[in-house]
Amino acid sequence: MPKQFLCLTSSQSLLQQTLTRLAGLTDAVPMLMGHHSHRFLMAEQLREMNQTATLVLEPEGRNTAPAIACAALLARHAGDDPLLLVLPADHVIGDVQAFQRSVSLAVPLADAGYLVTFGVIPTQPETGYGYIACGEPLEGGHHLAAFIEKPDAQRAAALVESGDYLWNSGMFLLRASTYLGQLKRLQPKMLEACEEAVGGAHRDLDFLRLGEAAFRRCPADSIDYAVMEQCDRAAVVPLAADWSDIGSFDALWATVTPDAAGNATKGDTWLTNTQDSLVFGEHRLVATLGVKNLIVVETSDCVLVAHRNQAQQVKQLVSSLTQAGRNEPCTAAQVQRPWGSFQAMDSGERYQVKRITVKPGGRLSLQRHHHRAEHWIVVRGTAQVTLEERRFLVTENQSTYIPIGALHRLENTGKIPLELIEVQSGSYLGEDDIERLDDVYARDSNE
Repeated sequence: MPKQFLCLTSSQSLLQQTLTRLAGLTDAVPMLMGHHSHRFLMAEQLREMNQTATLVLEPEGRNTAPAIACAALLARHAGDDPLLLVLPADHVIGDVQAFQRSVSLAVPLADAGYLVTFGVIPTQPETGYGYIACGEPLEGGHHLAAFIEKPDAQRAAALVESGDYLWNSGMFLLRASTYLGQLKRLQPKMLEACEEAVGGAHRDLDFLRLGEAAFRRCPADSIDYAVMEQCDRAAVVPLAADWSDIGSFDALWATVTPDAAGNATKGDTWLTNTQDSLVFGEHRLVATLGVKNLIVVETSDCVLVAHRNQAQQVKQLVSSLTQAGRNEPCTAAQVQRPWGSFQAMDSGERYQVKRITVKPGGRLSLQRHHHRAEHWIVVRGTAQVTLEERRFLVTENQSTYIPIGALHRLENTGKIPLELIEVQSGSYLGEDDIERLDDVYARDSNE
């Protein structure tokens, strides 16, 4: 699951924290840009916090420059020309008041026609971040002189020592028309594709889908490369707000208050003679003995054990697993659906066991399977089951059987979550063995 949807540092996900820190800064309805495959997850996390937002769906990722262009075009379609505060959804900011003060300092610069980014004041040499070189002073900030790619350790130390460089946060404040004007000058083909994608956007339930063909034709590039590096009206405002993009497990360790031995823990953990380690457990007791400087992360389908100085190499590990054909990098143990979620519990030849949770009001599609039968055992709540021409209730400690090829549907018409155990058996148990005849969520067959 993408990290913006994870609860890594509090009971809120990083996305929910991003929205929460806007309180007192603006009353405007936020706009969420995201991949269409995450749309129900976005909507559910908004529902959990009772938050309203405009949900805009990209058919595929084209990096930040096109995403911001589409947001600017949509904002101007409302007949306004607002300032856009552009925020990645997966950052942690400890000092919200300091963040809001930096945004306030950036407003006059953005009003004056600058494209403003926020540069985090470094607290140490860091090889996991890009850097920004500060130019001539401006009221509240500096001209942006240059972007520096992620440096090696020696250069990072020199950059921090100079005092003229800030970490690149990837956050921006800009006037919609100013950004679109710069894009027209610097990236006309990108702007043309985005205009066509916005012009061809259409409603799908609570979502706005960008025109697929046009957006796929759009050149992919970041705002840094496409605009900011070539723009003579780029500015940077310093930010000292206990910021992190949680780009590695070591960065996550730094956001958690350690114990007396320097350990950061979450979940059911038991540490003995352990120092300066990150130990996270999600589903069972995780115990360590006589270790130092380790990262140990347990989930229901995987356990990672790594030295902290290898924290930036996790991407290489995931890449090698993917190349080997493993499912773990691309299939979450708990799979989110618009009606709830399911989690794999056990599997073997010709069988699979899942725990299914259907939220109140949730309704699975009317469907059939051609290669598997299913047995449902309700452990909490009440299920309303449609099986061919019959409709009936299944309550706690009761069960029902769905034969191969039978038309069926599962609904939770109650007030509490419905939890059940599903036992599948058959010659093929893939999620794509599904024929949908009716679906209130208008999903494709593989969603």
